[in-house]
Amino acid sequence: MIYLQLFYSFLKIGMFSFGGGYAAMPLIQDQIVTMHGWLSMNEFTGLITISQMTPGPIAINSATFVGIKIAGIGGALAATVGCVLPSCVIVTLIAKLYLKYRSMDMLQGVLGSLRPAVVAMIASAGVSILITAFWGNDAITLSGTNVGLVVIFAVCVALLRTIKLNPILVMLSAGVLNLIFSLIGW
Repeated sequence: MIYLQLFYSFLKIGMFSFGGGYAAMPLIQDQIVTMHGWLSMNEFTGLITISQMTPGPIAINSATFVGIKIAGIGGALAATVGCVLPSCVIVTLIAKLYLKYRSMDMLQGVLGSLRPAVVAMIASAGVSILITAFWGNDAITLSGTNVGLVVIFAVCVALLRTIKLNPILVMLSAGVLNLIFSLIGW
């Protein structure tokens, strides 16, 4: 039964997550944290971090991780197949239709109207992760803010935007800064 739940949950994620991994994060969070309680919000944040550091799409990495945690290898297979199946079917159908109707203005309009929704879903995922990182599960207050993580975030943004440092080096720097802050108790 758990295999069916994993398959069906990630099938829904695979069917309705337009725009890639970041757009899928609110759907993944809803399924695995809110609806089923398979992971806590802190575990979900860790999952996103691990999914970003490993090769492959976030949704597939998340499906595999959650599947293994909940039901072992069989759960990982069920969740991963559920996540991938809609994309395989939809992309095959869309490719055939797009090749046939690519010059239609209506098709271009539909594709253009999806862009704002994708941007909103990515922004929602980013805000959720920032809130969890800066305040955890506590209320959002100035006194409850994790100042160390805010400083790390600001340093990382500055390194990426101004110096255009390699993102891998920025991630390593963030890890080192967090370790230093933990050791000094900040």
